[in-house]
Amino acid sequence: MSRTLEETPLDRYKLAVVVGSVREGRFAPVVKNWLLGQIDARDDIKPDVIDLAEDPAPSASFTERIGAADAILVLTPEYNHSFPGPLKTAIDSVGAEWRGKPIAFVSYGGLSGGLRAVEALRPVFAELHAVTIRETVSFHLAWERFGEDGEPRDAESVNRAAQGQLDQLAWWAYALRTARADRPYVAF
Repeated sequence: MSRTLEETPLDRYKLAVVVGSVREGRFAPVVKNWLLGQIDARDDIKPDVIDLAEDPAPSASFTERIGAADAILVLTPEYNHSFPGPLKTAIDSVGAEWRGKPIAFVSYGGLSGGLRAVEALRPVFAELHAVTIRETVSFHLAWERFGEDGEPRDAESVNRAAQGQLDQLAWWAYALRTARADRPYVAF
């Protein structure tokens, strides 16, 4: 299922959800579906899901969708102690559209839960003048953390963590949207 951005009332913010895994047999759809359930439970978010396996970057569409977003949430696995190459290509294909926007992360993987991928992404986004949210939602040994129904086995705690992260992201999305409207961001 693909969602697109439309005009969003000022009481909702536009959230681009970038799914960074493109591997065949990937686990990303399980985590993505859970995440969309968390987003759909809120009334302050207008999501736009950009799954790089379905809508590969670089493209004019990807650039436009990042440009239209008030905030970005990157869903990434950890491959070889970092994030996937296609995600790096997508990030690098966009320039000024990242500036002055908040970025949050949901990660998954083996023992580290994708946290090494997130830590590798933080300086990339800093270089692009984006602001990364401190809190990360991560799934360690992800394939063991979800039941056959696609829901996390420890749903109460992970759902609470996701809602806390989305609360922080909302604060930054509104604050930086207002700041960008009042005074254009200047990068050196």
